[in-house]
Amino acid sequence: MDILTIGIESSCDETSVAVVKNGREVLSNIISSQVEVHKIYGGVVPEIASRRHIEVIDYLLDEALEEAGISLEDIDVVGVTAGPGLIGSLLVGVSYAKGLAFALGKPLVGVNHIAGHISANFIEHRDLEPPLLCLVASGGHSHIVGVRDYTEFEIIGKTTDDAAGEAFDKVARILGLPYPGGPNLEKLAAGGDPCAYEFPKSYPSRRDYNFSFSGVKTAVLNLVNSLKMRQEPVPGEDIAASFQKNVVEVLIDKLINAAIDFNYDKVAIAGGVSSNKALRQKLKEEAEKAGLKFYYPAPVYCTDNAAMIACNAYYEYLRGNISDMTLNAYPHIGLKRIG
Repeated sequence: MDILTIGIESSCDETSVAVVKNGREVLSNIISSQVEVHKIYGGVVPEIASRRHIEVIDYLLDEALEEAGISLEDIDVVGVTAGPGLIGSLLVGVSYAKGLAFALGKPLVGVNHIAGHISANFIEHRDLEPPLLCLVASGGHSHIVGVRDYTEFEIIGKTTDDAAGEAFDKVARILGLPYPGGPNLEKLAAGGDPCAYEFPKSYPSRRDYNFSFSGVKTAVLNLVNSLKMRQEPVPGEDIAASFQKNVVEVLIDKLINAAIDFNYDKVAIAGGVSSNKALRQKLKEEAEKAGLKFYYPAPVYCTDNAAMIACNAYYEYLRGNISDMTLNAYPHIGLKRIG
């Protein structure tokens, strides 16, 4: 029997509602972005984000149901991001999902946002099954995760300070680029020389799988300040390309080494940074050299979306991991099951 899961995502500045059949077939995936709302502030303003979620979530639910061609009564499971994320934004989605599940008398499943990102690969590649090794790279997370099963994860490496996406955003700001920083820096880097500058890399040991991007960010800041003090031009394209090359190489080296050391034959990427073209192309090349199968989601499933949340909720539901009406928002939770 088919199982229809409705997913709700509101962890940061995108509101999304999706309907997914049997965990992998996306019937609808409606996303409302707040980029234009926050652009004038140069970043996400939490209070504005949470209010915007409240304003649009009802409309997104109606649109998701209409596009999927179903009614609320057809829904079997309600899944929602419960953490990590911005507390106010999370509470909007969690409260809405609890009310929806209670009114419909349907099971409620709280989903870990990081697990949701990993699950985006199962939507994109219907033949993909665990085990696999996944790099989760976004504005708030840089993790190397051993995916033992659809709901069983092992963190092999993680960031100790700035996440990859966070470093992209900060360097973009240093170079005077508008919000959102990451995509704009990628565009700028396309016209630059990636070998123009050699920035430092942290944790050089082959068997250390953690990340630290604070140092390379500071190196870029020092370079730009030095050029300005000497009244020399700031070659933004070359700096952006060299910075991007540095981060991409660190992410790939650690992922490939971890796959070999922990005997994984499949690697995947997830999260906002995984839409970076330089990362995708270079990782595809390196994975082939190492004899690894490489998987990645479409760009729409890289950024925050409800389809990936519904996918993970489906597998948690199959394993009997149901939440009750005490479900809360957990802004700082790691990659742990949310009950």
